[in-house]
Amino acid sequence: MKILVVEDDLSIAMGIEYSLGQEGYEVKVCGNVAEGKTYIENEVVDLCLLDLTLPDGSGYELCKVAKENRDIPVIFLTACDDEVNVVMGLDMGADDYVTKPFRIREFISRIKSVLRRHNKTDSTKAIFNYNNIRINTLEAKVYKNNKEVQLTALEYRLLLTFITHEGQALSRNQLLEGIWDIAGDFVNDNTVTVYIKRLRDKLEDDPGNPTFITTIRGIGYKVGR
Repeated sequence: MKILVVEDDLSIAMGIEYSLGQEGYEVKVCGNVAEGKTYIENEVVDLCLLDLTLPDGSGYELCKVAKENRDIPVIFLTACDDEVNVVMGLDMGADDYVTKPFRIREFISRIKSVLRRHNKTDSTKAIFNYNNIRINTLEAKVYKNNKEVQLTALEYRLLLTFITHEGQALSRNQLLEGIWDIAGDFVNDNTVTVYIKRLRDKLEDDPGNPTFITTIRGIGYKVGR
């Protein structure tokens, strides 16, 4: 697998390149947004590791390119660990968010987890239909009454978790595992509640009496019959 590292701190970049090389990954290091953008657009990349603050811009810019190009998994590398930056990264499409400095074994474990989760998502059936809702996983698009519904990356990932387990009641912990590796105080039961409410507001005809994402008392939630 080919991993792109966009990091302007050479010592960090070289350390990541060496460690991932030991794990059998092919690694390309770029030092700025322009180099990273060119590489993403011209090469097949399996995962992007993006520093948030770069000399000529932000890792957020590259995240957008990676997701529009081929929905490439993205992990942000940053010294910023406040909730605002984390949530912004998630909503823009980040699959994980690692704060520097990090322990290399944990870091590699997070990389493998993101790749596993992404490959599992790829195996979801191409088209999911439920009444007036249609989800095309090949295009990563959601429609209600044949009109496209705009979802954030985290909302879409939560929806994919539901349809991957169509008809199955999922606990809050199962949903958390599906949308995010459990890390950080902001990722908790309230996160699931907030994002389910956001999905219901966008997809349900009557969000107060949901029929698509239903609550299973004492267990959690489910989608489908």
